[in-house]
Amino acid sequence: MSRKKLIVGNWKMNGLLAQVAEVGAIDKVAAAHPGVETGLCLPATLIHPARVSARSIFIGAQDCHMADSGAHTGCLSAAMLKEAGADSCIVGHSERRTDQHESDDDVAAKALAARRNDLNIILCVGESEAQRDAGHAEAVVSDQLLASLPDGAAAQWLSVAYEPIWAIGTGRTPTMEEVTRMHRSLRDALRSRIGDEADAMRILYGGSMNGANAADLLAIADVDGGLVGGASLTAEKFAPIIQAAAASG
Repeated sequence: MSRKKLIVGNWKMNGLLAQVAEVGAIDKVAAAHPGVETGLCLPATLIHPARVSARSIFIGAQDCHMADSGAHTGCLSAAMLKEAGADSCIVGHSERRTDQHESDDDVAAKALAARRNDLNIILCVGESEAQRDAGHAEAVVSDQLLASLPDGAAAQWLSVAYEPIWAIGTGRTPTMEEVTRMHRSLRDALRSRIGDEADAMRILYGGSMNGANAADLLAIADVDGGLVGGASLTAEKFAPIIQAAAASG
């Protein structure tokens, strides 16, 4: 099945109003490659100003609370993010799972909250270096996916991002064969839960994708795009990844 490539930048805790000009520059790159779906998941403070200038990319959030409102100081609900201009939301990023101790149940609840508020979802899963070295990577990540997957998951509004946690921000990447096996395993896990719908769901690679390795990674059969960190902060670094996705499509 042909799946449109999806390239998403995750700015993490980076970006002030001065960087919104980069959003416009990235938007121009995306406009030249309409065969690729491109988006940026930004700090909440930049969602509205970025939304104003974005024409060819979607603007997403990096997290949401599982409740629609309530006594949750410092948190943002999916409804708030939607109102600010977000189209999508990342849930279950490895940094949230590790630093904020989010469980699979938390992630599934956040995904449902995002869906209740008409946000598309990028659901992250991944293994630690210790889990990979122990030979458990594929089983661990597939189990994590199934435990985090919200009820009724559909390719129209949910994508999966595989993050080898030990590769994020380190410049290291698994071998092409390791990526191939993991993405195939995730597709099989999805198929066990949602049947043929799994063939339409996009699975992104989220471990230090950059302009140098994007073409090779995106050529893998079950790699349908990328969740990109540091290389998405400027149009200069992000453009080669979008271009590689367009060439691979």
